[in-house]
Amino acid sequence: MKLFVPGRLCLFGEHSDWAAGYRPLNPAIEKGCTLIASTNQGIYAEVNKHPTHLILRAALNDGTKIEAALPMEKNCLLAEAQTGTFFSYAAGVAAQFLTYHRVGGVEIDNYLTDLPIQKGLSSSAAICVLVARAFNRLYDLKMNVRAEMEMAYLGETATPSRCGRMDQGCAYGNRPIMMIFDGAKMDVVELKVTKDLFLVIVDLGASKNTQEILASLNQAYPFAANQVAENVHKYLGPISSQITQDAAAALQQGDAVKIGELMKVAQREFDKHLIPACPWQLTAPVLHELLNYQPIQPYILGGKGVGSQGDGTAQFIVKDQDSQQQVIDIISSDFPQMECLKLTIGSQYRVRKAVIPAAGFGTRMFPATKAVKKEFLPIIDRTGRAKPIILAIVEEALSAGIEEVGIVVQKASRTFFEDFFKTPPSPQLFQKLSQQNQDYSKYLQELGQRVTILTQDVQEGFGHAVFCAQEWTNNEPFLLLLGDHIYSSQTESSCARQLLDIYSQVQQSVIGLRLTPSEVIHHYGCATGVWQQQDAILSVTQVYEKPNIEYARQHLRVEGMGDDLFLSFFGMYVLEPKIFDYLAEHIDANFRERGEFQLTSCLDKLRQSQGIAGYVVRGRCFDTGLPEVYRQTLIDFAISGGAIG
Repeated sequence: MKLFVPGRLCLFGEHSDWAAGYRPLNPAIEKGCTLIASTNQGIYAEVNKHPTHLILRAALNDGTKIEAALPMEKNCLLAEAQTGTFFSYAAGVAAQFLTYHRVGGVEIDNYLTDLPIQKGLSSSAAICVLVARAFNRLYDLKMNVRAEMEMAYLGETATPSRCGRMDQGCAYGNRPIMMIFDGAKMDVVELKVTKDLFLVIVDLGASKNTQEILASLNQAYPFAANQVAENVHKYLGPISSQITQDAAAALQQGDAVKIGELMKVAQREFDKHLIPACPWQLTAPVLHELLNYQPIQPYILGGKGVGSQGDGTAQFIVKDQDSQQQVIDIISSDFPQMECLKLTIGSQYRVRKAVIPAAGFGTRMFPATKAVKKEFLPIIDRTGRAKPIILAIVEEALSAGIEEVGIVVQKASRTFFEDFFKTPPSPQLFQKLSQQNQDYSKYLQELGQRVTILTQDVQEGFGHAVFCAQEWTNNEPFLLLLGDHIYSSQTESSCARQLLDIYSQVQQSVIGLRLTPSEVIHHYGCATGVWQQQDAILSVTQVYEKPNIEYARQHLRVEGMGDDLFLSFFGMYVLEPKIFDYLAEHIDANFRERGEFQLTSCLDKLRQSQGIAGYVVRGRCFDTGLPEVYRQTLIDFAISGGAIG
């Protein structure tokens, strides 16, 4: 499987995690409180079981490739952990898993790292979490995120690193969290963001000594022996805690201006109370020059140092996405030694990814599917361009503002899909194309950069195919489109865009619905409920797969609709990541319906736990999975104004 673990940025509350670790010795010390978010950069790896060894291959962000093979023997792993090398973190975590679980080895191919190393973004913790997650998922240990984070922390403490528990917060992925520390105890509060927030992270290209900073500040604990130490306690205690809690509230409200003000306050108080404890590191002239640099002031709302501070990394919250780029351009031009990263803390209700299951055999379209996958059967859009069905579906997703599309395919079909989306035509074919088609070929290559091919190794049903996208969705809400349906909107907004807008409005999972007469209701999944907005938005009270007419008339009627009209699934959903918990329950229990793992019964569990809205899409969907329907689709789709790339 493939895994991704991001870096972690401490927005507020740096140092308070380890300071609160002294509370068992001095209860007067305030509980620690940190606010962290994940970076958009991180560590990517493909992982597999190995019978006897911890195998590691890594591509560092400077292009260097390194490799190691360590036997799964505790003493050997702990000895490697003490070396403090890149591989020490993985070895430390592996040793913990040998201690507490019956596991073999793992093979980790870290094929990409775009996270800056040793820049206060917790790259070492990301490695530890990655290894912990690999053991957990490969050996089906059923550990939750907290348990993975604990194993990662124990693994890193086996190395010379002096990390705090905060660092492993990167295990929570894209969710911003507030962490509260009380000695060895830790609570995690997941935060919901209502508006996108835009930040710029800047590697100052200078130098600092984190271990020296930590050693100096630790001298103030557990008891303050002088005024300098009292000031350290004061800032890392009540001042930092209050600022962090205020920032968490502002974050959930999407109040970027307030967060900017709090960043300025936090930096000012940090300088006042902590610089005297380590002036040779924390005076940080490069950091302060950039924080006060006049050309960027019109675009930023506030800024502060990152992590242990010093001349390591700075963070700014900016007004909007355009300001984010303006700040990066100015800093890159005026401070060429510095490197900038974008960080967007996405709204809880912003959907970036779409999943398209396309791993079926296409038996109903045989023998055409003996020659070509059903997803590559052609349709004609309203401009007259012939394109494969799967391309029209991908374009539907991208038309809604989706950034990444994951297509779930059979293992044997992976190369075919990758060739279409990733491989340009041969030079001979390209030269034969018209200029218009050459331009379209270039468009396809650009589009392909936003497509990831995922695999379903065994065809176990629609629900199982969706479950195969769990790792890739990375605990984010996602748009789900069927691999044999194409869509045509009756409004200026695409069908997918309509559904995403409703999701943002109702802030819960959404099922696309359509009016369906009783004589064909047995072909479709159906929903019933109570109208929130007449004839448009439904509070779903039941979902049911392919009901007979008697059941539908008794249980699935919706007020205000005709006697023999029902609401069936449109073939388009926006789903919260909680759906994967219910899919996993069914797969672990081998609970099958009609011989396969289905989605609809898991949707009903999601409805019971979180609620689901239904939306009657203003558009049409066209089924391409049946010969007689496909024939009519070829006629109707172009006439209706089908999607154009």
